Amino acid sequence: MWIALVPIVMMFISFTSAMVVRRGLSNDWVATPIPGILWLNTVLLLASSLTLESARRSLKRGLGEAFSRWLLLTTVLGVAFVGGQFIAWRELVLQGVYLASNPSSSFFYLLTVAHGVHLFGGLLALCYLNTRARVFAAAGAPRATALDVTAIYWHFMDGLWIYVFTLLLLGR
Repeated sequence: MWIALVPIVMMFISFTSAMVVRRGLSNDWVATPIPGILWLNTVLLLASSLTLESARRSLKRGLGEAFSRWLLLTTVLGVAFVGGQFIAWRELVLQGVYLASNPSSSFFYLLTVAHGVHLFGGLLALCYLNTRARVFAAAGAPRATALDVTAIYWHFMDGLWIYVFTLLLLGR
């Protein structure tokens, strides 16, 4: 999983470099307003990492029902985050801020959509785990490789969001 994350890191470093250079050379950069819901989204994503770790601990302790509940809550929080992203994009559209409005808005949409697409991959993995929760609970912690790999990816997406959100705040 760590090797699979390298291209994602490289892509976001490229986006960051392009954004910094474009902003520095630009005389048409108009700060994109940051929708307030992104703060709530950040809390949701951080909470989802905590619930995922609670699911992992529950599985290691042999608490199958608790594992299933924590895993489902993690998935719900992830879906809520994605829903919040759609609300943020809609809020910007209602303010007349589109992908091609100016360079700042272009980078806002690029970064948030790219993160959202990658987070969706994590949601697919969480859905897989939810459908197999009883099997994982019966097998126990030593056979929880899929959960561990998903957790690495999910926590990485969480950290990546903190980076993207900070970049958007500083890039205004």
